[in-house]
Amino acid sequence: MTYLHLPPAIQTLLAGSIVSEVTIGCSPASVYQLVQAERTLYLKLQPVTPHASLLPEVQVLRWLQGKLPAPAVVHYECDERHEYLVLTEVAGVNCVAAQYELAPEVIVRILAQGLRMIHAIDVTNCPFDARLVRRLAHASYNVEHDLVDEDDFDDERRGVMTAREVLAAVERDQPPEDDLVFTHGDYCLPNVIVQAGALSGFVDWGRAGIADRYHDLALASRSIRYNLGEEYEPLFFASYGIKQVDLNKIAYYRLLDELF
Repeated sequence: MTYLHLPPAIQTLLAGSIVSEVTIGCSPASVYQLVQAERTLYLKLQPVTPHASLLPEVQVLRWLQGKLPAPAVVHYECDERHEYLVLTEVAGVNCVAAQYELAPEVIVRILAQGLRMIHAIDVTNCPFDARLVRRLAHASYNVEHDLVDEDDFDDERRGVMTAREVLAAVERDQPPEDDLVFTHGDYCLPNVIVQAGALSGFVDWGRAGIADRYHDLALASRSIRYNLGEEYEPLFFASYGIKQVDLNKIAYYRLLDELF
């Protein structure tokens, strides 16, 4: 990456770093690992746009400090072209990379343990709202501004449904939000970090907030199906503590996620 156009504070943080780009994940931001003598940091760099911002993640991470193992915000700023966010490292590897050292059953149980931790956070004074009225408004914006990649739809919908058809379905078939908790918003294997065979922490909090717990359950189980195999989904739900899975909510929140 070219340093000359970066703000002075970011250049200072980059000084002496071994910089490498992180390519895993679907974030609109460019992500760089900054390995330094005594610590490792991560830089997220994202163009300023009306439809995406790093600021929600900054606000969530500051609120989460002391509540969960998550990155700390080292620095955030925005100029006329870009947003810049520097975070501390959550030590370890993500659950996709962990497949080389851990059995699938172990990873699934870690994922369930982590999600229970997130959902146990007291939401009494939580300022972040990720319920359907807000999510659907965001989804509608994405569709109206051609921000949805239909080629990235799940297999059963790719080439079968358009983004507008998905939007119509999720607006029409909204399930009751009768089990509100603090949610991660994008709980999947790449966003859960493990170290020495145990949970280390969580990353990528830009979509977090109060929502139905099935929002996370749907995306987590889909990620398990994609990365480990659908035969591990029952173990995930059982390890989380759900005896009767609401398949309608699972299907709904997976469908909604196509628009993000």
